Amino acid sequence: MRRKKDRPRKTASEKPSLTRRDFLKGAGVTVSGGLLGKSIVADAAQPESKNEIVGPGAVPVTLRVNGKVHKLNIEPRVTLLDALRDRLDITGSKKVCDRATCGACTMLMDRKPVYGCTVLAIEAEGHEITTIEGLAADDKLTPVMAAFVNHDAQQCGFCTPGFVMACTAFLERNPNPSLEDIEKGLGGNLCRCGTYWGVRHAVLQAAREMKGGSHGNV
Repeated sequence: MRRKKDRPRKTASEKPSLTRRDFLKGAGVTVSGGLLGKSIVADAAQPESKNEIVGPGAVPVTLRVNGKVHKLNIEPRVTLLDALRDRLDITGSKKVCDRATCGACTMLMDRKPVYGCTVLAIEAEGHEITTIEGLAADDKLTPVMAAFVNHDAQQCGFCTPGFVMACTAFLERNPNPSLEDIEKGLGGNLCRCGTYWGVRHAVLQAAREMKGGSHGNV
C-alpha cells in the first residue's frame, strides 16, 4: 500500500487561511456595522420633529376655498370633502364611494386634482382649494363645462363635477391631447351611466377651443 504524503504542518508564524464561512461572517458584520453607522448618523443629523399632536377634539382649521378664507373648528379626522359639504355647504363635490375609487369628489389643490375623501381638512391648510363652484367666473361656463353640455356628457350628475374638475386639470397639463391620451388621463374617474364617449369628445372640443388662449380661467 502507498502511504499518503503527510501534509506540511503550519508553523506558528504562518496565518491560517480564510475559509468561506469566515468570509461570510466577516462580511455580515461589516455590512451590518456600516448600515448601523449610517443609521446613527442619519438619525443624529435629523432635527427633532416640531409637529404637534392635535386632537382628538376639535381644533381650529383655516381653509382657503375658491378664493375665500373659512375658519372652522373641526376634529383632525374630518376629511376635506366632509368639511366642505357639512360645514361650509359647498356641495358641488359629491360623496359617492368614499373610498378614493370613483372620483366623484375630485377637486383641485394648488391646481392639482385630489380626491377630497382622502385628504384631511387639516392637511389642506395653506393650500388653495378649488371646487366646481369656483371654476366659472361671472356665471359664464368654462370651455370644459360648455363642451360637456354640447356632447351630453352628463346623465345622473353624480360623477359630473368630479369629471369636470379632472378634465380641467388634465387639459392644463396636456393642452393638445389625443383621444387615447384622454382615455388614460381620466382613468381615475368612473361613470356608472357610461357616458365616457361624451366625456372624451367634450375634452377634445374644449382643447380645441382653448388652444392659443389662457388656461387660467378654465
